[in-house]
Amino acid sequence: MGWAWPAGAQEVPAGALAPVVVTGESAWEQVWLAPGSVDVVDGEELRAGQLQINLSESLGRVPGLVVRNRQNYAQDLQIASRGYGARAPFGVRGVRLYVDGIPASAPDGQGQAANFPLGSADRIEVVRGPFSALYGASAGGVIALYTQDGLPQGEWRTGMATGADGLWRLSSQLSGRTGTPEQPGWSYVLDAGRFGTDGQRPQSAAMRTTINLKLARAHEGGRSVILFNRQDSRAQDPLGLTRAEFDTDPGQTTAAATQFDTRKTVAQGQLGLAWEQSLGGGHRVELMGYGGQRSVRQFQAIPVGAQTPPGSAGGVIDLARDYWGWNARWRHDRDLGTGRLTVSAGLAMDRQSEQRLGYENFVGTTLGVQGRLRRDETNRAATLDPYAQAEWRSEASTFTAGLRHSRVRLSSADRYMVAGNPDDSGSVRFNGFSPVLGIRHAITPRLQAFASLGRSLETPTLNEVAYRTSGQSGLNPSLAAARGLSAETGLRGRHTWGTWSATLFETRTRDEIVVLSNTGGRSTFQNAGRTRRHGLELSGLFQWGEQVTLTPAYTWMDARYRDGFLTCTATPCAAPNTPVAAGNRMPGLARQQAWLQLAWTPGWAGSVFTLEAVHTGRMAVNDRNTDFTEPATLFHAGVRFEQQRGEWTWRQFLRIDNLTDRSHAGSVIVNEGNGRYFEPGGRRAVFVGVEVVRRGF
Repeated sequence: MGWAWPAGAQEVPAGALAPVVVTGESAWEQVWLAPGSVDVVDGEELRAGQLQINLSESLGRVPGLVVRNRQNYAQDLQIASRGYGARAPFGVRGVRLYVDGIPASAPDGQGQAANFPLGSADRIEVVRGPFSALYGASAGGVIALYTQDGLPQGEWRTGMATGADGLWRLSSQLSGRTGTPEQPGWSYVLDAGRFGTDGQRPQSAAMRTTINLKLARAHEGGRSVILFNRQDSRAQDPLGLTRAEFDTDPGQTTAAATQFDTRKTVAQGQLGLAWEQSLGGGHRVELMGYGGQRSVRQFQAIPVGAQTPPGSAGGVIDLARDYWGWNARWRHDRDLGTGRLTVSAGLAMDRQSEQRLGYENFVGTTLGVQGRLRRDETNRAATLDPYAQAEWRSEASTFTAGLRHSRVRLSSADRYMVAGNPDDSGSVRFNGFSPVLGIRHAITPRLQAFASLGRSLETPTLNEVAYRTSGQSGLNPSLAAARGLSAETGLRGRHTWGTWSATLFETRTRDEIVVLSNTGGRSTFQNAGRTRRHGLELSGLFQWGEQVTLTPAYTWMDARYRDGFLTCTATPCAAPNTPVAAGNRMPGLARQQAWLQLAWTPGWAGSVFTLEAVHTGRMAVNDRNTDFTEPATLFHAGVRFEQQRGEWTWRQFLRIDNLTDRSHAGSVIVNEGNGRYFEPGGRRAVFVGVEVVRRGF
């Protein structure tokens, strides 16, 4: 849990690809000595009594981070870190994602968490606040998953889970090492899984298959890693609900979804390579390279009349993307005075090229089928980021300074030009520096104080510049990058009875990127002046003897527009026409978010009983604050068992989510042009699962 530092924690390989300097201690020790907000969730905690399908299952314990399950696998999870990412109508935006140091976010900043291999995760590290900017542009927060290394004796693990709405999951992990103890070879971890669901609403069924392979080998003074990931999914899209629909029956699906058969298929494959080598004298080099392909076909519910005018992109997206990048870094460690100095510098480059086709989502009077071509273009994103970081650390203090310069270029080459639809080719460039300073000081051996300050750069994604203010396709050159100044200060402590942390933070941004219009899966964006987010994060891990553990996490955040601006209410929107008042709350963000887990280990049959309470405050659904979700408190209960018989381990779990069957909005689609803001949260649901582990073969 977070910065909890388990007794006897072993050193955890950080991997050659960690974007921020690491020093080789255990992940928990890094958190304790960090000058900023970092939390670590252990892999066993991610899996214990969980479905192992979504990140939303186990990251509620991290304050400042919100991971919402939309109950819509066509749009992925909604992830926000201190307010960054909440505006995303689909996918993950404003939060950088990594798996073993390989980016799971595209070079333009758009990401997805569906390929995170939870079954083989060693841990997840979550970075918030100013230090996120050291991971590049558009990094309002960072979620980095590190997979396990293969065990010398070998391990095979397989499990299944099933439950409400026809949900099921099958997964298996195989790990081990080749060679002998005297001459070790390659460490390997293979993780394969498949899951399906009928969905809790009509038109929300989904199926997903993932494969993740990690090969690692230590050599004299270094380490090599090979990573491969494959994901194939298909999911129906039930869309959001209007206020009237949500109040009448949150289990329904709007008629447009079934009429246009809204759905999405995704296929993605990625390969990553990493190599690190000591050069002697405290010097070290680290190299990383990756590449992949991603294809997406999505059918949207755009009215027929809006698909036919010149300049329309139709109602079917057909996307084929190639992407690749590399990161090269030099690092030097040396003793200096009473502490240790680590200096690093490097260069990261990422490239993305995608062919984007658009078709009508009808043929004649038949809806939900691919029709005539309406869009044909090649879009590209390119980034080049030099960076440097220095850290001096002693038992009593840590001083860190970092600087990254981000240069981002987005371009579009239009090949679909007909009468009334001219050449929409164009390009935009963004660049800026992201400096960060941090300090940590030990007040006592059990109490630390820390503070950090930094500037950030949030550049638009290709999706955000894909449409102009008028709703027509073609690169939007008027959309600027947002620039922010973030600060935080906090205390963290550890005692025999547990650990705790308290952090105050504030972020001020100019040229905030906001949703202008969001209709039928097509979103346009604009800049909205200045914003302010400030708040408080509290978290802890408290133990009573060996049987009772209490884990709380609480976030209070006030996020508002400091400047008024104009937005769209009409569909289509020729130009912003409706005022948004200064002082309005930023949509999609709750002022209060709380998570509390009580775990009881009675000491018989390897059992653990858990009770969770999750509270989400009300959220504005649009910039004008004309409607809000209702606050909701949900309760979840679970029990898990474990039996060991020699080299075999058996585990079972039973989990009940939303015990009181509370009707609530799980998330909102910000500024949805048809008023379909509300995405219903999960109803009361029962899930069961079983896992068998064989160690040594």
